[in-house]
Amino acid sequence: MTSPQQTHEPHGHSHSHGPAAPVSLHLRKVIAAVLIPFAAAVVVGLAVLWPGGAPAHERTGVGFDRQTEQGRVVQLESVNCKDVNASQIPATGDTSTPQGREAVQEETGSCKKATIELTSGKEKGHTFIEIVQPDAPRQFHVKQGVVVAYAPDAPRDLQYSVTDVDRQFPMALLAGIFAVVVVVVGRMRGVMALVALAISFAILTLFILPAILQGSNPLIVAVVGASAIMLIALYACHGLTARTSVAVLGTLISLLLIGLLGSLFIGWASLTGNTDDNTGLIHGLYPEIDMSGLLLAGVIIGSLGVLDDVTVTQTSAVWELRQADPTMGPRALYLAGIRIGRDHIASVVNTLVLAYAGAALPLLLLFSIAQSSVGSVANSELVAEEIVRTLVGSIGLVASVPVTTALAALVVSADRRPPGETAPATAGTGAPSPAGPPSGPTGPAGPASGGPEDTFSGPLPGAPARGLGGGRGRRRKK
Repeated sequence: MTSPQQTHEPHGHSHSHGPAAPVSLHLRKVIAAVLIPFAAAVVVGLAVLWPGGAPAHERTGVGFDRQTEQGRVVQLESVNCKDVNASQIPATGDTSTPQGREAVQEETGSCKKATIELTSGKEKGHTFIEIVQPDAPRQFHVKQGVVVAYAPDAPRDLQYSVTDVDRQFPMALLAGIFAVVVVVVGRMRGVMALVALAISFAILTLFILPAILQGSNPLIVAVVGASAIMLIALYACHGLTARTSVAVLGTLISLLLIGLLGSLFIGWASLTGNTDDNTGLIHGLYPEIDMSGLLLAGVIIGSLGVLDDVTVTQTSAVWELRQADPTMGPRALYLAGIRIGRDHIASVVNTLVLAYAGAALPLLLLFSIAQSSVGSVANSELVAEEIVRTLVGSIGLVASVPVTTALAALVVSADRRPPGETAPATAGTGAPSPAGPPSGPTGPAGPASGGPEDTFSGPLPGAPARGLGGGRGRRRKK
């Protein structure tokens, strides 16, 4: 029969599923002294750089810079491509090129004549004809929604043309499924994650993008915007705790490292950031925008989401290690935490590299078709941008593991409570934890001032219970 000292509180030990035990008042003041000025600087930056909206410009009618309306396919009929002049055989009759061979196929093929009706705009109900060639990647069906471009300066018969299909419903449905899954699995944490996501998107669309278009320095705008997103997302999802504050500090240091490395290598590699039609259009409409700075801003914002995951995980690991064994010092906590972080590093870096490779897959496929060497592919600016983006972000992610682990180990080990403040008790023992004096002469310590969740009570899974005197907890009745 076990001794009475083996009895423990009915509530189990706190884990990552519950709230973290609060740290001492002194340590909270130290963390606040660091983070409050930083948060104030972010607020001031938002106020100073906040734009009045995207600056107006005259539409060029090129790419995305076109006036669009909604339309719908109301009729489809098959016609001979030759009758509607859909083919474009070269005047010389040369069919040795891919374009010439395609034109011959279109000459004898069957095209589709689609009648499109406008469903929005001043001319709602107006119809026009769109010819769809047999080898066109986008084929229509009746009642399909389409996006229609409007060119007011073109001849009347050519003012409207179909540029894309309407995907609003499937995209909205997918977003709804995502939200439901997050809430069902994450419950309140999932709800807060969705709220943080909405706020992040609002900062991106209402502050970062218009401020860059207004002519503000893209790097400064990205740093201020990313810092605001980081503060809101982390504290909204994980609570206003010392544990979250350490993750914020680790994320901030890593973002600064990414910014410095990105600025150095983007300049050293002479990356202009103007590599395709979209960036060329932006530069043409707003020549005052620093395109290389825009590239660096993208690197910082793109790395933020993965950084949050790494820093929060490492901080939580160190906190749990400390609660499991309150005798661990900062060195032991760091070494144990960094062993966990090494596994995280391998998976996160692989995730980041594959994410960028997936986004650039069509481009890589073109280089493969051209049978270009690895050196020439990597030297092209299109690929070099992605390489710099991937490697700089990965360096920041790898560095965030030791940085955040060291910060968490120092903070949780420095938690020394004054004599009048109760500390969390160790598992099933009346002995004091290293953070403070004993809370009672016998039995487990009572709850700390922060509530029942502040106490680490009950033996670890698989470990024998211990009484007040260590070995005395194992006495058996004779």
